[in-house]
Amino acid sequence: MRKNFESKSLLELYQYLHLPVDLLDVTEGFTIFNLKDVGFTLPYQSASYRPNFFSFLFVKEGSGKYTIDELTFEVKPHSVYFTNPSNYRTFSWTHIEDICLITFDEAFLKNYISKEIYDNFPFLLTETVKPQVVSDAFFQSVEGIYKQIQQEYLGKAEAKYPIIGHLLAILLYKIKEHIWQDYNPIYEGNRSSQIVISFKRLLEKHYRDLNNGNVEVVFKVQDYADAQHLHPNYLSNVIKSKTGKPIVTWIAEKTLVEAKTLLQRSTISIKEITYKLGFSETAHFSNFFKKHTGTSPVQYRKAHLL
Repeated sequence: MRKNFESKSLLELYQYLHLPVDLLDVTEGFTIFNLKDVGFTLPYQSASYRPNFFSFLFVKEGSGKYTIDELTFEVKPHSVYFTNPSNYRTFSWTHIEDICLITFDEAFLKNYISKEIYDNFPFLLTETVKPQVVSDAFFQSVEGIYKQIQQEYLGKAEAKYPIIGHLLAILLYKIKEHIWQDYNPIYEGNRSSQIVISFKRLLEKHYRDLNNGNVEVVFKVQDYADAQHLHPNYLSNVIKSKTGKPIVTWIAEKTLVEAKTLLQRSTISIKEITYKLGFSETAHFSNFFKKHTGTSPVQYRKAHLL
């Protein structure tokens, strides 16, 4: 298996992981099924992958772990777990009794819910969050919705996906109200919030493009400002006031994540990584990396190369 697998869909991921795919229909960028029907051999540990889709796990009865970058979360009964297209992760299962998995891509959201999907559901851009254990009453309310979605998914209705889109929107609204009602810093209808949303979207996309080789130059603050037709100082002030972190910290943290990923999961030279991440000299990259990790890129690679 490749060490830095990029998964465009759940079908592609399951093929990569050598898991059964007969439950999957990804013609519209959407899937839903119960993990108990997959036939995992437990305990199960996945290889590392980076998805290009969103996912929700509704764990009625089961247990396992998800690891994203260096953060590991336990998945427990009556929990809801959300992830978006972002960094490399792995998952493991020790017990699967009743766990519903829903995946969808951005195109599905925009085709069947709203072209302004992030305006209505800004939590879709949330940074990595741990699974949320919810009340019995709330779990039962969302269970009724996702079971109806699954029924439509398995059906043959001509309007199958528009119906699923409407039901998914109801599910997203319930989750937003129950789990992310106080989501900060992005608030709907606020210009500054939209700037943050656009910045975070571009930041994620840009580093995915860098990793995929679609672009070769790392964006600076000026580039992110130009993308929104803003003065860089204004963009910096908005990001700092809304998120509590300077824009250069956002960029540095994302650069560090990509550096660790490339050192762990690729065989390209440190010199190549240096230029890929926008540093003019290997010494500059090494100093940056050591400042944030306490170790050199060479030492980190030796200790963590997968």
